[in-house]
Amino acid sequence: MANNWLDRSAYPFAPNYFDVNGQRMHYIDEGSGDTILFVHGTPTWSFDYRYPIKKLRGNYRCIATDHIGFGLSDKPQLYDYSTQSHSKTLVNFIREKELDDITLVVHDFGGPIGLNAAIQHPEKIKSLIILNSWLWSSENDPDFIKLKKVLKSPLLPFLYRYLNFSPRFILPRSFGDKKISKKTLKQYTRPFADRTQRNGALAFARSLLNDQNWFEELWAQRHGISNKPTLFIWGMKDPVIKPQYLDKFRAGFPHSTALKLETCGHFPQEEQAEKTTEAIINFMGNLNSPDNIEPG
Repeated sequence: MANNWLDRSAYPFAPNYFDVNGQRMHYIDEGSGDTILFVHGTPTWSFDYRYPIKKLRGNYRCIATDHIGFGLSDKPQLYDYSTQSHSKTLVNFIREKELDDITLVVHDFGGPIGLNAAIQHPEKIKSLIILNSWLWSSENDPDFIKLKKVLKSPLLPFLYRYLNFSPRFILPRSFGDKKISKKTLKQYTRPFADRTQRNGALAFARSLLNDQNWFEELWAQRHGISNKPTLFIWGMKDPVIKPQYLDKFRAGFPHSTALKLETCGHFPQEEQAEKTTEAIINFMGNLNSPDNIEPG
């Protein structure tokens, strides 16, 4: 793949690849020091963490993967794109790369994917940074009940495969006051070059329909990681993952602090990159006294 669309001035990182299930998973590995592992959601890829990584790599080892089916990773038509499969791959990646004392940064679907890996191997996790995500069933959420009708529509595969619906339409509409530029949006639409490469994003949409029980199981199993020092960075104008999600997270993670971005939507790392990065830097610098963290 030529990737002629890639803005290398915005994303000036050397590519690396991890072989998994006969496919190549792209990741970046920048800097040295304590490890920060970034796990993206949908329909994004490691590009959305570019700003904090550029700032943090001078003092930390920053690793960010692209799930199979996303970003610069392979996008086979036939593959197990389930959320659980992505999490298993992440666990294997952590083991193979012998990563320890990890500060795990998760967003969106990166939450259940990354936090499941942390629940399985809490001994490898030093701290958590969670951006607009979830870790429980939404079955009784009125917004989700409405969304289920869309997820069950026979038109859903058409919208995702032929219209590139998730990055072209859902992503820009999930922003808060600051809107995404056409130049930046291109970095999210172009990885899904044609309909054969859009099954990963479609699978995440189906996961919302099929995996609610698994999400609830993760919440019940959180106790191995719930006492880790945790920073929440939350866009308060997220139209889907709303402030009550943050309230529930904080109730279940007692050693946590939160940066609330009042005018930000679903993508703090993209919409308010400077404040997000400043909060991460402050959090990393105060890990020895997490109760006194004052982010951003």
